[in-house]
Amino acid sequence: GLLVPRGCCCFVPDRRRRDDPEVQRGRGLFASVGCAACHVPSLRTGPSDVAALDRQTIYPYTDLLLHDMGDGLADGRPEFAASGREWRTPPLWGLGLTRVVNGEPGFLHDGRARTVTEAVLWHGGEAEPARERFRRLPTAERDALLAFLRSL
Repeated sequence: GLLVPRGCCCFVPDRRRRDDPEVQRGRGLFASVGCAACHVPSLRTGPSDVAALDRQTIYPYTDLLLHDMGDGLADGRPEFAASGREWRTPPLWGLGLTRVVNGEPGFLHDGRARTVTEAVLWHGGEAEPARERFRRLPTAERDALLAFLRSL
C-alpha cells in the first residue's frame, strides 16, 4: 500500500515485509555495514503551516547531503557547490518498487547499475569502506541486506 499523509498530495510507498525475519536481519546489517551513515533511516521535517508536514518523522533513507563518491562515479562536471565527484545521497524509500514503476530498473544517478548489488559496488570515495564491508558479507547476510532494501 501507499502511505499518504492526510491532506497531502505526496505519495510515499509503504514498507513491505517489515516483519519478515530476513528483512529485519538485513535492516541490522544495513546499519552495521555502514550504509546508514549516509542513507539515514529517518529525518524530521521542520515547522510547516501544512499540518501533514509539520514536524513529522519521515523515513527516506537519505541525509540529503553531498558526498564524494570516488572516481568510478565521477563525471567531472561540477554543478553549483558539488564537484564532479560529489553526489547527493538519494532517498531509498520506494527502492523495492523500481521494477514495478519503471519496468526495467536502472540504479544510480545515471541508471548504469542494473541491480542494487551493482549500485552498491559502484560506491567509492567516502562510501568505499561500507562497499567493502558489503562485498565481504557472507552470501546469506548479503541476501538479507538486499531483502531489506527491497522492502523499502
